[in-house]
Amino acid sequence: MLRRRAGFLGKMALEVAYQCLDGRGDIPTVFCSRHGDVARAVELLSDLARGEALSPTAFGMAVHNAIPGLFTIARGDRANHIALASGAATVEHAVIEACGLLADGAPAVLLIACDCPLPEVFAPFEDCEEQPFAWAWLVTAGGGEALSLSWSASDEAPAGDMPGGLQVAAFHLGGVRSMERCDGRLRWRWSREA
Repeated sequence: MLRRRAGFLGKMALEVAYQCLDGRGDIPTVFCSRHGDVARAVELLSDLARGEALSPTAFGMAVHNAIPGLFTIARGDRANHIALASGAATVEHAVIEACGLLADGAPAVLLIACDCPLPEVFAPFEDCEEQPFAWAWLVTAGGGEALSLSWSASDEAPAGDMPGGLQVAAFHLGGVRSMERCDGRLRWRWSREA
């Protein structure tokens, strides 16, 4: 079912999710993607414009929570899943959501971040060099590496040519002590705790 229904974005997200969980079950999931599977939505809108009937399955797979929904159904998970998109700060908002789930008593939260380039019709709206990516973290309240995330008001435009989700992944993997990035509304500061 997964291979047949999941598109490229979904396959990337599911691959990193399975690798990250390594057999653990019933863990809440926060799925974040700035654009989601917008290519599917564009295909559906094009079909609609041509007067063609829409496939209910294709429509169901075009919604933002389709990928985490497939994941939890395939695994038989009973834990909740959340799908969100928050512009250039999508990953930061996903981390805040994961921390809220931890504060509510979840022992761990799976955070999946992924995106694909926008379809050509949306090219004028790109604010960075979009590229496909997917990564997943198992977020816990204790043990392992401790990261801190804070924010303050800022009207500074996003900088860099990499999508925000990849900037955060590069910070996490790069070993630097801190990173700041702006999204046009807020300045986000990531730091490693000693």
